[in-house]
Amino acid sequence: MIQLSKWLVVFAQAESETPISEDSFINKLIPNWTSFVAQLGALIVVLILVILIGYKPLKKMLKKRQDYVENSIRDAEVAKLQAEQDREQAHEAVLASQNEAVQILANAKNTADLKAQQMLEQTNMQIAKMKQDAEEDIARSKQEALDEIHDEMVSVALSATSEILKREINEKDNARIVEDFIKEM
Repeated sequence: MIQLSKWLVVFAQAESETPISEDSFINKLIPNWTSFVAQLGALIVVLILVILIGYKPLKKMLKKRQDYVENSIRDAEVAKLQAEQDREQAHEAVLASQNEAVQILANAKNTADLKAQQMLEQTNMQIAKMKQDAEEDIARSKQEALDEIHDEMVSVALSATSEILKREINEKDNARIVEDFIKEM
C-alpha cells in the first residue's frame, strides 16, 4: 500500500504544480470515519427514500401499464376473432343471398316460361276455335248458297217447264221435274 500511495503522490505531482504530501493525499482519499459513516448513512437514507418514493410507485405504475397493454392486446385479439367470425358470417350471408337470388331468377324464368307456354296454348286454342268457327261458317254459307241455288234452280225449272208446257203443273209433276233436272245437273 505504501508503494501505491507513493505512486499516487507522484502521479498527482505530475499533474499539479503544487507538491502534495503523502499524508494529505491519503487523508483526502480516505476521509475520516465519522464523516464516512455519516455520508454512507445519508446515502442509505436517500436510497431508501428513492426506492420507497420513486421505485415502488414507478414499478406499480409500470405494472398497471403492462396489465393495461396486455388487456388491450387480449381485447384486440378477441375483437379480431369476433370480426373474423362476423366477416365469415357476412360472407356466408352474401353467398346465401346470391344463391337465393339465382333461385328466385330461375323460378321467375320458369314461371314466365310457363305463363308464355299457357298463353301460347290459349292463343293456339283460340286460333283453332276461330278456324273451326270460320270453317263452320263457310260450310253453313256454302249450304245456304247451295240451298238458294237449289231453290232458284227449282224456280227457274218450274218457270221453264210452265213456259214449255203452257199449262199448269201440279205438285206431283213439279217435284218429279225438279228431281230430274237436279239429277241432270
